[in-house]
Amino acid sequence: MANKEQKMDELDKMNNVLSSGEQWIEKNGKKLTAAVLVVILAVIGILLVKQFYLAPLEEEAQNAMFKGEFYFEQDNFEVALNGDEADFIGFKAVADEYSGTKAGNLANAYAGICAYNLGNNEEALEYLEAYDGNEPLLYPNIIAMIGNCYANMGDYNKAMKKFVEAAEEASNAVISPLFLIKAATVAEKTEDFAKAIELYQEVKDKYENSVMGQDIDKYIERAKAQVK
Repeated sequence: MANKEQKMDELDKMNNVLSSGEQWIEKNGKKLTAAVLVVILAVIGILLVKQFYLAPLEEEAQNAMFKGEFYFEQDNFEVALNGDEADFIGFKAVADEYSGTKAGNLANAYAGICAYNLGNNEEALEYLEAYDGNEPLLYPNIIAMIGNCYANMGDYNKAMKKFVEAAEEASNAVISPLFLIKAATVAEKTEDFAKAIELYQEVKDKYENSVMGQDIDKYIERAKAQVK
């Protein structure tokens, strides 16, 4: 009998909860409907922006990039960066004017590399750091290029961190050893020989059979010889 009464109490509680819920929905139904409509309209708006604004803008940005890639391949970094005063506006302008597109984002990488090759490290940093991507080959090299800029500017601590980050991001036997050795070389320059040995040893442990890893022992011995 007690069990039956307990089940009835639980059933009554559940009915009260459901009843309260129904009353809340009835009371706030218009608000709920309005909220759902807002979400639907927002989704439709996003789709319309993508279809009628971003897609044509992306195509326009890609067209603007085309001639710059030719100048870049010819090592004509000045024109590639700033344009030819004819039919190419320059990677810098593409990056700025089409910042919301994939092509505009890629233009940041191109602009940064061009500025670096022209010796403009601060300008190079501005565009390299604006680049947002995760391509397995390009992205680690962009990080390392940022490291190069910091090294040229005398900020060796940041340079070393960027080279290590580039090695970790690449995570392969082709370029990771190169970036680790660059980081270790910077560590030696700042007379942090313990850190240099650690980085050279990482190359030996992870990438000893790579091209860069084959001579790594001499780098380790050189750094050890400097420890006082």
